[in-house]
Amino acid sequence: MTASVNDSTLDHLRRIVQSAEPEDPRYRIVETLGQGGMGTVYLAEDVTLHRRVAMKVLRGVQDAEAVERMLREARVIARLEHPGIVPVHDAGRLPDGRVYYIMKLIQGRRLDEYAEASASLQERLRVFERVCETVAFAHAHGVIHRDLKPQNVMVGQFGEVLVLDWGVAKVAALTELRPPESAARGTPCDAPQTAHGTILGTPAYMPPEQARGEVDRVDERSDVYALGGILYFLLTGQSPQTWMGEPGLVPPRQLNRSSPRRLEAIGLKALSAEPQQRYASAAELATDVARFRSGQAVLAHREGVAERLARWAWWYRVPILIVAAYLLMRSLLILWQRR
Repeated sequence: MTASVNDSTLDHLRRIVQSAEPEDPRYRIVETLGQGGMGTVYLAEDVTLHRRVAMKVLRGVQDAEAVERMLREARVIARLEHPGIVPVHDAGRLPDGRVYYIMKLIQGRRLDEYAEASASLQERLRVFERVCETVAFAHAHGVIHRDLKPQNVMVGQFGEVLVLDWGVAKVAALTELRPPESAARGTPCDAPQTAHGTILGTPAYMPPEQARGEVDRVDERSDVYALGGILYFLLTGQSPQTWMGEPGLVPPRQLNRSSPRRLEAIGLKALSAEPQQRYASAAELATDVARFRSGQAVLAHREGVAERLARWAWWYRVPILIVAAYLLMRSLLILWQRR
C-alpha cells in the first residue's frame, strides 16, 4: 500500500528541512549570509548575550561522514586561537539532526573582491603577509589547510585578515581533537579520514601532489603552493591554473608587465611543482615578501649589479633627490655669482 502526501504536507516538511532555527532558543536567525559546499551560514542573534553571531548549519540531509566533517571543522577552528582565525563560540544540533556551530560575526570583503578594488600593491602584500602568518600558526599546531584561495580569505572593515573554511584541513595529531569520552571508547570522532587517492580542495590552487591524491605527501609546503597561487592572483588577477600549460606556468609579468621582477620570482618559487623547490614554510615565504616590501634583496631572485643599484636607488630615492636638488641649487648659485 502506497501512502500519498499532499502539497501542504510537502511544503511543511520542506520548511522544517530548510529552517535553521535551532532547538536551543538562545539563537534567533536574522538572515542568510551565504552558502558553501557543505553548509549555509546565517546571521543570528545570541539572545542571552545580545550580540550578533554567524551560525554555520549543515545543509540538507547529510550522511554521517558529512556530520563528522562539520564537527571536525568546528573542533579544528576552536583549537586554533589566533587573530587570523574566526573563533568558535558554540556547537549543537537542529531538531532535524543537522549540526551547527556558532562563530564570531565578521563583516568585510573576500580577498578577491578586496584586490579588485582600489587596494595598492603594498596594501595587498600586507594582507598577504598576514595570511601567511595565520597559516604558519596553523602549521605550528599540526594543521594543514588544503584549500587556501582568495575566496577563503576575508578582509574586515577595520583591517582584520581572516583565513576561513577549514573543512578539509589535515590534522597531524587527531587524537587532540577528540572528546575525552569518545577517545576512551575508541570512537574515531574525527573519522572518516581522507583516504589515499581522495582529492580535496580547489583545483586552481591545488599543488600537484594534492591533485594526484597523494595524501601522505601533503604537508606545509602544499599550503605554501596555494599561498603562491594567492600571490599570483594578487599580481595578475587570475588563478594559476587558468594559465597552466606546457611547459609550465606563465610568469606573472607576461600577464601584467607592472609586476615587479623580484615579486614574480617569489611567487614562482612558491608555485614550484616539486615541494623541495618551494619555500620550506609559510613563515619563510612571508619573510621574503617582507624583504621585498622593505627594499631588501629576496631569496628567490639573484640580482645583477644593475638591478642591485636600481633597487638601492629606488629605496633611497628621497635622500638622493634631496642631495641632487641641493647640488643643483648650489651649482646654479655658483653660476649666478660668477656672472
